[in-house]
Amino acid sequence: MTKLTGNQIRQMYIDFFEDKGHKFVRSSSLVPGGDATLLFTNAGMVQFKDVFLGTDKRDYTRAANSQKCMRVAGKHNDLEDVGRDDTHHTFFEMMGNWSFGDYYKKEAIAWAWELLTEVWGLPKESLYATVFKDEKGEIPTDDEAAGLWRKQPGFHEGHLFYLGRKDNFWEMGDTGPCGPCSEIHIDLQPEEGLITDKAILDTDRVTELWNLVFIQYNRKDEDHLDPLPATHVDTGLGLERTVAVLQGTTSNYRTDLLFPLLAATQKLTGHTDKEREANITPYRVIADHARAAAFLIADGVIPGNLGRNYICRMIIRRAYRFGGHVGLHEPFLSKIALNVIKHYAEAYPELERDREIILDTITREEEQFQRTLNKGTAHLEDLLDTVETTLPGDQAADLYTTYGMPLEITRDIAQERGLSVDEDGFHQAMEEHRIASGAGESMGEVGGEEVEVYSALLADLQADEKLGPGGVEQNPHGALSLVGDVLALVHRQGRASGNSQPVGDVTVGERVSVILPQTPFYIEAGGQVSDTGTITGVPSPQEPSPQPSPTGSDSPLPVGEGPGVRETWEIRVEDIHQPAAGIIVHTGTVTKGQPRVGDRAAIHVDAQRRKDIMRNHTGTHLLHAALDKIIGDHARQAGSLVAPDHLRFDFTHPQALTPKEVEAVEAEVNRRILENHRLQIEHKPIQQAIDEGARALFGEKYGDTVRTIQTGDFSYELCGGTHCETTGDIGVFLITSEGSAAAGIRRIVAVTGREAYKLIQKRTRHLKDTAQVLSANLYQTVEKAQATVDELAAAEKEIEKLRQKVAAAELVQALDKTMVVGDINVLTAILDGADMKALRQMADRFRQKYPENGVAVLGTVIDGSPLLIAAVTEDLVSQGIKAGDLVQFVAQQVGGGGGGRPTLAQAGGKDPSKLKEALDSVRGWVEGKS
Repeated sequence: MTKLTGNQIRQMYIDFFEDKGHKFVRSSSLVPGGDATLLFTNAGMVQFKDVFLGTDKRDYTRAANSQKCMRVAGKHNDLEDVGRDDTHHTFFEMMGNWSFGDYYKKEAIAWAWELLTEVWGLPKESLYATVFKDEKGEIPTDDEAAGLWRKQPGFHEGHLFYLGRKDNFWEMGDTGPCGPCSEIHIDLQPEEGLITDKAILDTDRVTELWNLVFIQYNRKDEDHLDPLPATHVDTGLGLERTVAVLQGTTSNYRTDLLFPLLAATQKLTGHTDKEREANITPYRVIADHARAAAFLIADGVIPGNLGRNYICRMIIRRAYRFGGHVGLHEPFLSKIALNVIKHYAEAYPELERDREIILDTITREEEQFQRTLNKGTAHLEDLLDTVETTLPGDQAADLYTTYGMPLEITRDIAQERGLSVDEDGFHQAMEEHRIASGAGESMGEVGGEEVEVYSALLADLQADEKLGPGGVEQNPHGALSLVGDVLALVHRQGRASGNSQPVGDVTVGERVSVILPQTPFYIEAGGQVSDTGTITGVPSPQEPSPQPSPTGSDSPLPVGEGPGVRETWEIRVEDIHQPAAGIIVHTGTVTKGQPRVGDRAAIHVDAQRRKDIMRNHTGTHLLHAALDKIIGDHARQAGSLVAPDHLRFDFTHPQALTPKEVEAVEAEVNRRILENHRLQIEHKPIQQAIDEGARALFGEKYGDTVRTIQTGDFSYELCGGTHCETTGDIGVFLITSEGSAAAGIRRIVAVTGREAYKLIQKRTRHLKDTAQVLSANLYQTVEKAQATVDELAAAEKEIEKLRQKVAAAELVQALDKTMVVGDINVLTAILDGADMKALRQMADRFRQKYPENGVAVLGTVIDGSPLLIAAVTEDLVSQGIKAGDLVQFVAQQVGGGGGGRPTLAQAGGKDPSKLKEALDSVRGWVEGKS
């Protein structure tokens, strides 16, 4: 029978669960969308985390996929083991199937058994299962799962083991969803007989294939578990180890997923198979890291100094260094990455789409590291020569900041000599460096207690039929004003303080959160800030209800004092967020009256502010397209901010834009604005949009149906933000700055619309004022300014000549006062108006007159601070008379210091009043030396 390929196995898994009614959900990015707690996606359930937490809902209850994962940081860090064995990786794929309140243990166990034994044909007598039994006796034993395993056709009773919390109880965190799990293992050496000792499950004889997690509890604290109202399934099946089992090898690196990368490396080294096996660790590292780097770059992570970017840099540089172990001393990793692209592109088309970006980025990073590797390694070897056991962390940090030597490479080299590195000290030193360099702060999260408050509130409102199954309706793309009843008021002690408590009414000055049945407000996402606005009381229900104002209108809906209506009230909305799925919260301050639950209310978006944001958001899309055209399609978005007063756009690019490039980008955006393209906005399946060429942004979270924004034939992006109807609505686009945001990432800040007009006015006003000061025509300002600068430069030269003449004249007079101390000619003088350059020239003149036995100390005062220069002829240096020592002696007396060569040194001070006295002390200093 022909062996299944890795690609076939992945697809068979997906097909199997699609046949079982599952929705295929494409792999999310390695950069977790909307999750600031994770550096990388490290498990298949990450993109469904919000569903389990109750802060998100999907339009399906069964899902399956194969998820791109990275485990190279934090508690899930396999880096040190990569290359040293057959199973560890930085990048890997996790196949999984999920049930969100749909099927449970019965189906999950039966389907897993069916796929493994009936579809893939694994021998039933080699499979073992584990279920949960609490060693503390506090959580019920999972007898349900145990009973279901015993019912599987061909499953052997003796192949079932009970394990405790460490192995068979899954928890998302200290609190929240959790539950027992059941693991499926395969015996790789069945000829050794029946496994009767569960400890053998943790040996090389056995491989864990599949973990089935049954989420049925909500942990309140360390001692309390509450049953969940709905149970869920979360499973994970590693592709690499599954392929190894199905292809009959004990090494993941011998499968068709990774062995072609070893073969490509061997082709470059020219090794025989025996030589390859003798150097298998470098081969494994190169294969693993080339694959990881390709996938990271395709997901928008480029080499840099912090966070995810540091990991990408470290992986490439570590692979390059291991290449040196097998004779590869020139950039080579892109050749291995090319094989990754060829092999994986069918399943992950982004690799082929970004082929050139991936290959160019890897090569550029290798070249950069190549320039410093030898110096860094030599310096590290010197440091290790002085270490007995552990290299200090600050020295490891200095190796990175100075030579670009990542900690992981430093650690590798130290381990090769039987030494270690103080990693805690390294991280502390790097954190100090990060703070000193002005790195950003981490993002926070909505508090767990707040989620519970609002989830309970949502359930009550739905039970009372005040909200439908979908919860609060949001439509930021429709009317800017809507009317509805106040469903709830919640005191606010801070957005995620956990002190939110429902109340009946509030008074002026209090901060409060409001729940309404629908909202036109935009919630911060995709770089666009949230809307602000107002909520106001409106007439009682017996009065005619106001109608929604048209989109873009900033006229408030009528607020009356009809029969039975209390005093009108108003809340200024400053924030809006979604703490739990189905609930949207408007938070602000009561500025008038006393709102109460049940009141009729009108909600108004600040229309002018919204228009400003729309201009900046559409302008951001045009900027991205312009960068593609002017500097290349490698310029991918790496972050953005769309605010009412400006836009900020970070993009990948290795060097600063030239002034001409900045000008060309700005001109291209304004050309598109003047062409007045109408934006085409549609909703469509995400895969269709991607296949059509729509740009998805890494780190963003997308559903199965996405909103696309197409502008002409030059811009096509997935975007849920608010936009202009036509590009002409932007008005004008001006770039205010272009600079570095991080290593390999540039940042453009720009303004549009009203702010752009203000900037034009400001610039014009400054230009007019400058022209007036220069007594020039407005259009001749540059010429007149240049002429003035040239005149000033010429005047400065004349002044310098005069200063030198004056100093020379003073020196001539001073030379007549040269003292003879023993047989040494000693001159001290204050040269008024001289600068340091003039002092040096005068010192040279002194030495021309006295080429031997000469000592001179000259001083001057510039801007209230004394300056000194000391000169000593060569013959006196051997007698212990050195200019550096002398100038330091004099400078200390005027509150300063300095130094230099033995024959010429300079210094500065703070107290000019003591300059003469200090110079007078030179004679005594020379006498003491002679």
